[in-house]
Amino acid sequence: MIRGKWIPGQAADFSGEVLISVTALTLDDFRSTPGAYRAGYLLSREWPRLSGAVGQWLWAEPLRRRLGSVSVWRDHEGMRGFVGLPAHVAIMREYRELGTTRATTWSTGDVDAQVIWRRAARWLRDAR
Repeated sequence: MIRGKWIPGQAADFSGEVLISVTALTLDDFRSTPGAYRAGYLLSREWPRLSGAVGQWLWAEPLRRRLGSVSVWRDHEGMRGFVGLPAHVAIMREYRELGTTRATTWSTGDVDAQVIWRRAARWLRDAR
């Protein structure tokens, strides 16, 4: 698995209970993969301006046609704002029928990057 660098959000200095969101898109074929990667990367450039965004990592397993993110939010409201962004809605419309999307969330007061990533990686491994 390739894990991108931590992308801090507008609420990067927030401390307290946070919401973790893990997403995984497994594409049905390789033809859609480059476009999906590009779309995810371009969307991540919006991250520093998103209200309630603490930070995120993008990840990919190119040979398995899988990609997604592990994101940290101040709360559900911030995450819902992102999900409703026109750019996110457009990406979901374009790629949702071209593969399988899975997601999970949990709350934690432990904003330790290693702890978050270990739990996310375990879920991603089990969600294959």
